[in-house]
Amino acid sequence: MRPDVVMKIREEVRKQFNVGFFQVVNYSEWVANVVTVPKKDEKVRMCMDYRDLNKAGPKDNFPLPHIDMLVDNTAGYSLFSFMDSFSGYNQIKMHPTDIEKSTFITLWGTFCYKVIPFGLKNTGATYQRAMVTFFHDMIHKEIEVYVDDMIAKS
Repeated sequence: MRPDVVMKIREEVRKQFNVGFFQVVNYSEWVANVVTVPKKDEKVRMCMDYRDLNKAGPKDNFPLPHIDMLVDNTAGYSLFSFMDSFSGYNQIKMHPTDIEKSTFITLWGTFCYKVIPFGLKNTGATYQRAMVTFFHDMIHKEIEVYVDDMIAKS
């Protein structure tokens, strides 16, 4: 791995650790590798390779809305506010018994998420369920929600 990418990962690990997204792990049955995805602003998105964990866990079949339904539900409105939740998934805490399953390894130690990370197969369904719960009386009226993207209509 290139030294500049290593430093970007280190910076991201430090930042997420400092805000309390994850904690140090000494012993874990599950360990994932870090995978970097370049972003347009020359930063890197730090992702975990949770393929093995995703194979082992059950699938949450909470439905995601169909895009054509979301588009149809915006007909007749003239003003839209598009919102993208910043670190939205990371606002939902992991269940205590599942925290150590999210363990990943870096050059600076082994950590696990205390909040839901990107990359788990049920992250989208869990987040969509939370948004439907929070905004149930507004969905398809004032707002449309697709996981961490929202449109306010007026």
